[in-house]
Amino acid sequence: MLLLGCVALLLGWAGIGFAGLLRPRSVFFTGRILFPLGALLGLALAALGAASLAGGGIERLVLPLGLPGLPMHLRLDPLSSVFLVLLGASSGGISLFAGGYFRAGEGTAPGLLCLQYHLFLASMGWVLIADDAYSFLVAWELMALSSYFLVVTQHRIPEIRRAGFLYLLMAHVGAICLLLCFGVMQGGSWLFTFHAMRAAHLSPGWASAAFLLALVGFGAKAGLVPLHVWLPEAHPAAPSPVSALMSGVMLKTAVYGMLRVGLDLLGRPVWWWGLVPLILGLFTIFYGVLFAAVQTDMKRLLAYSSVENIGIVFTGIGLTIVFAGSGMRVVAALALLATLYHCLNHAFMKSLLFLGTGSVLHATGERNLGRLGGLIHRMPWVAWLTLIGTLAIAGLPPLNGFVSEWLLLQSFLFADHLPHAFVNLLIPMGMALVALGAALAGYVMVKFYGVIFLGQPREASLAHAHDCGWLERIGLAWLALGCLALGLAPLQVIGALGAVTRQLIGAVVPQASAHWWLLAPVPGRPVSYGPVVFLTATLAVVLLTALLVRLTYRQRVRRAPAWDCGFGALTPRMQDTAEGFGQPIRHLFQSFFDIERELPAPADRAPRYRIAIRERIWKLLYEPLSGAVERLANAAARVQQGRISVYLLYSFATLLVLLAVALLS
Repeated sequence: MLLLGCVALLLGWAGIGFAGLLRPRSVFFTGRILFPLGALLGLALAALGAASLAGGGIERLVLPLGLPGLPMHLRLDPLSSVFLVLLGASSGGISLFAGGYFRAGEGTAPGLLCLQYHLFLASMGWVLIADDAYSFLVAWELMALSSYFLVVTQHRIPEIRRAGFLYLLMAHVGAICLLLCFGVMQGGSWLFTFHAMRAAHLSPGWASAAFLLALVGFGAKAGLVPLHVWLPEAHPAAPSPVSALMSGVMLKTAVYGMLRVGLDLLGRPVWWWGLVPLILGLFTIFYGVLFAAVQTDMKRLLAYSSVENIGIVFTGIGLTIVFAGSGMRVVAALALLATLYHCLNHAFMKSLLFLGTGSVLHATGERNLGRLGGLIHRMPWVAWLTLIGTLAIAGLPPLNGFVSEWLLLQSFLFADHLPHAFVNLLIPMGMALVALGAALAGYVMVKFYGVIFLGQPREASLAHAHDCGWLERIGLAWLALGCLALGLAPLQVIGALGAVTRQLIGAVVPQASAHWWLLAPVPGRPVSYGPVVFLTATLAVVLLTALLVRLTYRQRVRRAPAWDCGFGALTPRMQDTAEGFGQPIRHLFQSFFDIERELPAPADRAPRYRIAIRERIWKLLYEPLSGAVERLANAAARVQQGRISVYLLYSFATLLVLLAVALLS
């Protein structure tokens, strides 16, 4: 049974984690043996998920674990199989990289870090195969706790401890909403299985309440604005492999949960449900890419980029629900395809970029973009492999990021057939926001890659930078290969994802083209995309141009110093900075930012200019909320008098109230 094999692999991950405690101080044992072994288990899990997806069947299993009368129900179906492939394939590359990345003396001991890391992997896999609320929430909580300890690996730094606390707080806010959501979906019964929830007949009001609770609970874990505040803090605080795993994989478990509840457990969705994630997703796209454009910390930049990409995913979920609720099943299947495809794409793209920044951080000790530059000469492996992820997440063909965004824009074009006039007005604006977000994402990636790897080194210490090790190179190359494969074989990927659309929507997207190299997702419309043809034409133009240049100038080439515009020797200070690159965005959208400037005085002999950009959401939402909670806690503290007579009085008053209620009922 494939499901039994998945359970065995997840338990194998947990076993590898506990094996790290055998030699907790040994970097060689954990890095060169246990982490590569965990990578092999991840690839095996991806293979089992792919086999299950190809079969399209459903497997169930009941384990005699848990509480008395409350065993753990497990299920493997096409939806969970897709995310198991995502988890296994991306964690394989991340674990290989982590085997060469972690060092002794960096916070948590290597063996304990190995335990936390592999429990994190196992808990995410368990979330994906859980088939009852008890198993799901236990795995969800284990995922939150293990990832918290990974975030605070360097726990001696106060800023990292604060980031970890914020992450854990938001995780538990989301968990409470999910607990309430599952309680509503029980429909008054004592059965916690997902099968019973599918069979429950909820009223429209209770079904809507369950959907909104799920949106808040899963949105807090995914980083949906305004529940995203933990994400830009936790990702920079965590080690780079952990950041890659959280951004590339953990955020997708929230997407899985949203799809499971919204399109499976609640039955056929109501069309207006989709407007909520659609609007929030569009705002998240715009918000995330704006803040990414003005960042000077490379990991915070990637964290806000993750916020933007989660916005793309939730926009796809919203479109899917709107179309499915309106009876447009084929178009809903197309929007769902775009959503799932972007989840796969983002797992590879963002993991690759976070790992690339990890290599830069280890080689230079710097996260500030203003102190980097010219690293393509010192770190060619990292630079060229990171370039693939940069181009992919910028949405350039023929890489994978273009395919999913193109599919999403194609699904927007069907909004003119919706039977709701208001939505027909909203959708074109949404399509424009997605296009604007894609353009700004390209702008952000030019800044990210250009400032780090191109130009001249901005600090003299960068001359000592070194390339990554062989395990790290294999991990980076695996993820880069995934970006290429997902970009060049969209028909094959879409064909495999058809089992999920058939399960959740009851329809598949028919392919108008019989050619393996031509993608035509919209039958009856003159639109298609051929990634292999595009790549072949691009390579042919580049090679032909290089050949013509070589033949034309072969006899007339001479070497001379580059023209310096008459300014003499160019220095690194003359290069564009990260702050200068983001300045146009900062001025155009100034109302989005809370900007604090420190300006030098006219007679200052050591002038210093500093700018800090914060989110207005903190002042508008979270600071008032924090103050209200503090006042409530202080009021509740007055009840605790520390006197036994007062506590007995409380108990006696409670008994009187309960007795009165019993008599009245």
